[in-house]
Amino acid sequence: MDVNSLTKKLLFNTVRVDTVLDDDSEGSGTAFVVSHAHPRGIHSFVVTNRHVVEGVKRGGLVFTQGHNGQPLLGQRFQLNIDDFTAAWFMHPDPEVDLAVIPMRPLEAAARDQGVELYYHAIDSKLVPDAQGWNALDALEEVLFVGYPSGVWDEVNLMPIMRRGTTATPMMLNFEGRNEFLIDAAVYPGSSGSPVFLYEPDTTRRAASRPRFLFAGVIAAVFFREEENHLVAAPVPANYSGSVMGSEMIDLGLVIKSQAVVDAIDAYLRKWAE
Repeated sequence: MDVNSLTKKLLFNTVRVDTVLDDDSEGSGTAFVVSHAHPRGIHSFVVTNRHVVEGVKRGGLVFTQGHNGQPLLGQRFQLNIDDFTAAWFMHPDPEVDLAVIPMRPLEAAARDQGVELYYHAIDSKLVPDAQGWNALDALEEVLFVGYPSGVWDEVNLMPIMRRGTTATPMMLNFEGRNEFLIDAAVYPGSSGSPVFLYEPDTTRRAASRPRFLFAGVIAAVFFREEENHLVAAPVPANYSGSVMGSEMIDLGLVIKSQAVVDAIDAYLRKWAE
């Protein structure tokens, strides 16, 4: 594959998270790589939801191997992490469902085994500022990438791309939190999926509108618990449980991308690499 387009690069932005939970059930979630410029240099981090990594007995991150800067399609490298939960840095606000881990030690561990990791990081410069959020319309098309219900192309190690629209205006904070809703099919395994505002080249748009933005991270799905009672619950990493037994209504809760930058900045303030 010649990785020569924006969406092809997104295929290598995500990282599959395979877990064994405390109750011995297996699960999976989605993580992704973000690069962030800081006074101490450019740092890359893997990002996912806090609830994906908490309560995990064993966990691993699945990457595509590379060679001389090119992907080796289908050549898998699973980086198992001792004391998986403790390895992650949680967003300092316990109400924000995000966790990060730096790429540098992960790449060092892979190199020690003679492996080059292939990935494309999302630049934190693609996070909208206040002016960027306000420039958006009430209804926008979004693209998200991940492993819904654990589904992926296991032979080629490719994630699943899905599209939807915003369900609440992104410039507003849904229910007063730094979040918005999307109208899309969100399932277990979608936890931690990055969400992008993506306008293909064929779309007619004003010259001042951004073509591509990193909008946020999927964290929860709305489901009908009983008649006339809707609940937003974290998208579980395993494939069973109360959410799967309830009626999902195709509304996903997305944490705005600035929270990812905040988590990375908090890590860099606390730990000088």
